[in-house]
This record gives sequence, structure tokens and C-alpha cells, in this order.
Amino acid sequence: MDGYDHLDLDEIDFAPVEHDVERLRLLTLDEAYDLLNVLRSVAQEGGSAAGEANRLAREIGARIPSAD
Repeated sequence: MDGYDHLDLDEIDFAPVEHDVERLRLLTLDEAYDLLNVLRSVAQEGGSAAGEANRLAREIGARIPSAD
């Protein structure tokens, strides 16, 4: 599991979700950085999707380690 074998998933407090909602597979760290960059670009360009892109960028950015 990509170096996370030591984690006990039963001990992690995941965000509450409806049980009939299908969860997506996890992103790789590189994919998460790519998605974050796209969301930040959309947020900076403005337009109708900027607010939602900014919100999602902040949510994802808070969940992944800093690239620096």
C-alpha cells in the first residue's frame, strides 16, 4: 500500500460520508499535486468556477504534504 502498511485503517477518523456513495481510489502524491495546480490555475483565472476551485484547492492542499 505504497509505504502505508503500518496504518490501521480502522483507527483513522475518515470524513463522514453517506454509505451509498462510492468512494474513489486514492490519488498518488504526484496526481494530487497536479490536481492542486490545475485548481489553483482555475481559481486565479476567475470566472464562474473560481470560487469552487479555490475551495477545493484549499481542501486538497491541507491534506497533502508541502512540495517545498
